[in-house]
Amino acid sequence: VQLQASGGGLVQPGGSLRLSCGASGDTLDDYAVGWFRQAPGRRRERISCIASGDRSTYSTDSVKGRFTISSDNAKNTVYLQMNSLEPEDTAVYYCAANSIWCPANEKLVDHWGQGTQVTVSS
Repeated sequence: VQLQASGGGLVQPGGSLRLSCGASGDTLDDYAVGWFRQAPGRRRERISCIASGDRSTYSTDSVKGRFTISSDNAKNTVYLQMNSLEPEDTAVYYCAANSIWCPANEKLVDHWGQGTQVTVSS
């Protein structure tokens, strides 16, 4: 599966963005799809995941209640709705796919999309 991430940009603190992870070559519903982010000088971290099969979701504590992951099977796309953005959310965001669940260790990710920059600044 090939992944294409989009939707990043510059937004003021408190604002919102929606990231999209589109797929080609396979059906995203067969994969667990996650969002990772990497800020300058920091490790890439998993922030949200939607499982294959039952589509249960996970969000790390720092984004829980602000970010929502969802999927649209008809569009073969997974979204990350980001609300109440903070300067600390500034990072390059990546989508990723694995067979069942999203590993916390980036080295275990099977498929990566390219990154999309999110900058939160006034």
